Amino acid sequence: MSFLIPAAYADAAAPAAAGPAGTGFEWVFLIGFLVIFYLMIWRPQAKRAKEHKNLLGNLQKGDEVVTSGGIAGKVTKVADDFVVVEVSDNVELKFQKAAIAATLPKGTLKAI
Repeated sequence: MSFLIPAAYADAAAPAAAGPAGTGFEWVFLIGFLVIFYLMIWRPQAKRAKEHKNLLGNLQKGDEVVTSGGIAGKVTKVADDFVVVEVSDNVELKFQKAAIAATLPKGTLKAI
């Protein structure tokens, strides 16, 4: 079957390069990717998690809060894992602390 391949093409084929010919440039791309991943994803997420943990640790009775579901109310009781929020007169709902998304400035609920 060698008569189908001209001798000029068969001899011109260069062997594959072996060894660390371009590994330095590949490492630069890998390190650059890791730096971008850290700066754009990991660090901001860690910062938000730290702020949310501080928010939950500083919850007190009387704080006005918004849950992750969008329910706004006033904190009436704080336990270890749960918070009781008054959303209307004589209407109290119990939420997990992690469901609290943000605190509101005092008087916000009256303005709504």
